[in-house]
Amino acid sequence: MATDRDKRAEILDRVRALGGLTPGVARQVARDTGVAEAEVFGAASFYHLLAEPDVRVRVCTGLSCELAGAGDVLARARAAGWPVGTCACLAACDRAPAVLHGRDTLAGIRPDDVDRAAGDWRALASSAVPERDWRGDVGPAGAPADRLACDLLGEPDWSGSAFARAAQLGPDAVIAEIDRAGLQGRGGAGFPAAVKWKSVRSQPDGDRFVVLNADEGEPGTFKDRELLLRRPDKVLEGLAIAAAAVGARDVYLYVRGEFGAPWRSLERAIARFAASGALADTRFHLHAGHGAYICGEETALLEALEGKRGMPRLKPPFPTEVGLWGRPTLIHNVETIACVPAIVQRGGDWFRALGKTGPGTKLYCISGHVRRPGTYELPLGVTVDELAAAAGGYVGELRAFSPGGASSGFLPARLRDTPLDFRALADAGSMLGSAGVVVLNDTADVVAAVANQLRFFEAESCGQCAPCRIGTRFLRQALDRFRAGAGRGAALAQVADVAWQMNEGSICGLGQAAPLPLVSALRHFPEEFADG
Repeated sequence: MATDRDKRAEILDRVRALGGLTPGVARQVARDTGVAEAEVFGAASFYHLLAEPDVRVRVCTGLSCELAGAGDVLARARAAGWPVGTCACLAACDRAPAVLHGRDTLAGIRPDDVDRAAGDWRALASSAVPERDWRGDVGPAGAPADRLACDLLGEPDWSGSAFARAAQLGPDAVIAEIDRAGLQGRGGAGFPAAVKWKSVRSQPDGDRFVVLNADEGEPGTFKDRELLLRRPDKVLEGLAIAAAAVGARDVYLYVRGEFGAPWRSLERAIARFAASGALADTRFHLHAGHGAYICGEETALLEALEGKRGMPRLKPPFPTEVGLWGRPTLIHNVETIACVPAIVQRGGDWFRALGKTGPGTKLYCISGHVRRPGTYELPLGVTVDELAAAAGGYVGELRAFSPGGASSGFLPARLRDTPLDFRALADAGSMLGSAGVVVLNDTADVVAAVANQLRFFEAESCGQCAPCRIGTRFLRQALDRFRAGAGRGAALAQVADVAWQMNEGSICGLGQAAPLPLVSALRHFPEEFADG
């Protein structure tokens, strides 16, 4: 029999099954679950994909898509009278422009593709990337497998050999190897993984969970998409190892709503492991997101899993103590957990030695003005020039780059020798984040790129805390005034004060990072903001 907790967790999926938040749906779900109608409406209205059921086609207007001509696609779709809207980001910056069609992302869409659909949005297809479950470029090709933790080009391994090895070692030894490896979270925060594992394992509450954060939404980032498509074996085996180590049996996989193809890949992988029994009695539960960037923040994700609005919680307590449904919970990003099987098999010292300036390899995404946008597994600490070389080189002359997604701001070409790692980028006033590198050449409009990212943060602020809710709007409006002709002094004089308030007063990382695109551009590209 379903518990009240289960019914609450189901309400968002029930709204989706009924076609989204159309009139009468909240009432029906309330009647079916016993959850108050106001709570159903309040939760569902938080998520773009549920709250806007009449929008059937969403054109990504993230920075890489905008550079690739998303505006032309959007204009053509609007001219055709389609039920079209905008969104960002679809984690397809390497195949821009991208369009969300139902729950599938179509890559490389051109205005001609809109014309070929002959007025029917249902017939939209990409002539450049026709496959439904398409994949991007990955590399480096020819790299020895024993120098790679994720090995995107390797064949999946369904034997469960790393899980079996972990069982031989025992939980304490496995956690010791994770500690020795120096594995840091690959989702953005860079927090030491072993600290989380030890904390969950030490909790007196024996009812514990493991959660996968596959809500990859940072503009410029698409590495988790490739991992889920190419190496779901490593993701599931890593989760099973983690669950056994911290004393959990149930693993919840939160997969962003725009990830139709990765979802299908995970479904197939779970079925394959279940049939073989290679991961013993680990219980996997797939959960679809419904369109909210903020759910990439771990506590917002937990709220979403519980069927609530995806708003971050105050910390402490941390999820390792009070997590999903109040229980100790280990949460990891897709790439972080995918590193675990190789660490268990080859040892922590092996992983630590892979990096240049920090432990391990890193999946770097690169898009924008490069010849072969894609995902490249390289030693942690390579420079943007080394990354671009792996991607076939720059298109044009490097002028600026965003080293870790929209949250990292912009750095000038003169900082091209800065290692792309956690410490060096922090020292440069930026961050590695999710390592979604976007390259701008000397033809790019830096101010327009900043405006693009400020619009993104304003749209994706959950609105819970005033510094973020008001600050993101203020910064976007200030830059709009500057672009409309107001002088720097009149338009941007209060930016530094507002940025400080957002950094100090916001509940989560979104509000703290949102000013960085503008603040970094003012610091490194002052000529772009000169009066007159």
